[in-house]
Amino acid sequence: MIYPIVKYGDPVLEKPSAPITKFDDELRKLIEDMFESMYAAHGVGLAAPQIGIAKRIAVVDVTFKDDPRAKLVLINPEIVNKEGRQRGTEGCLSIPEFREEVTRPQRVTVRAQDINGKFYEHTGEDLLARAFVHETDHLNGKLYISHISALKRDLIKRKIKKLVKAGEWT
Repeated sequence: MIYPIVKYGDPVLEKPSAPITKFDDELRKLIEDMFESMYAAHGVGLAAPQIGIAKRIAVVDVTFKDDPRAKLVLINPEIVNKEGRQRGTEGCLSIPEFREEVTRPQRVTVRAQDINGKFYEHTGEDLLARAFVHETDHLNGKLYISHISALKRDLIKRKIKKLVKAGEWT
């Protein structure tokens, strides 16, 4: 099932998500649906709050289906190590049409649980490091625009308000 992507302005995007404690078929189905929803929206990462579900689950595939082994499920993820810095253009499925330069760590290690509840650590660099931090931020109620200047953030918020008023932001 493809879920609609929740857009900026929905309160679920700005609240910390609840930890997952039950690893069952319902969770497996949700994760399958999250991958399907992410691909349908042409994303490389998707956090559950972005489909209106305030749970600590994210899916990532920086190859966008090119390498099935690159599909990662992050349940209850925590960033355990960050190294270096990279600056690059970043966007978000929940803030479509907007992209900004954001500084993120160059290398990130995340500790998470897999679909069966087993803990693991995974280290990523470049785009994967960016995705780990971006999706973990979502689960903590933060959006990438919190990492840009107040001036740019206010400009984006004003543009979105105009789109909402015009009925073009639903």
